[in-house]
Amino acid sequence: MVTTTASAAIATPPGTGTMHTFVMRALDSVGFMDKPIPTPGPSDAIIKTTRALICTSDSHTVHGAIGPRANLTLGHEAVGVVYAVGSEVKLFKPGDRVVIGAITPDWGDIASQAGHSSQSGQPLGGWKFSNTKDGVFAEYFHVNEADANMARIPDTVPDEMAVYCADMLSTGIMGAENADVPVGGTVAVFAQGPVGLMATVGARLRGAGRVIAPKAAR
Repeated sequence: MVTTTASAAIATPPGTGTMHTFVMRALDSVGFMDKPIPTPGPSDAIIKTTRALICTSDSHTVHGAIGPRANLTLGHEAVGVVYAVGSEVKLFKPGDRVVIGAITPDWGDIASQAGHSSQSGQPLGGWKFSNTKDGVFAEYFHVNEADANMARIPDTVPDEMAVYCADMLSTGIMGAENADVPVGGTVAVFAQGPVGLMATVGARLRGAGRVIAPKAAR
């Protein structure tokens, strides 16, 4: 189990000093870069990264899937310790262990209110990390609307497990939700990588009577 004290989380005043990051310098070019530690807005938080995962989307981004980017910090799957919070954050404090969703919408946006939070503000506007702002492959990263976009990690769950909730678990289970799996129904989940496994679990949680999970032979 990973634990971090509040005093360790705020050893450096927020917004001061620099941090190491891993960035997309340009199309097909990556590297390390030092950047300023970010500062939270009133409803935001700054997280000290403890674990992060690479996603195939990171590779797609580097190779131009969303167009050129210059010195953009990569990554959208991470957990960490709250380092600093804005004045309006009510549910979290420095030292809390948290998981952050890969999608961090602006929840007051009309698309979010209509149930399409991934599209808040613009197409794919809820996907901010390593798209429209710096991602999580850094010593610290920024989270907008912290009270709505973070969840506290139970003491019994280690960071190495919790980090899978940031994208893989949530994506797979949402797939099962979107499929509207009927109670007792039969479902096929093609491929059993991390997201496929979570979709299989999601289908069972939704009440599927049989889940068929084909995967490629090696």
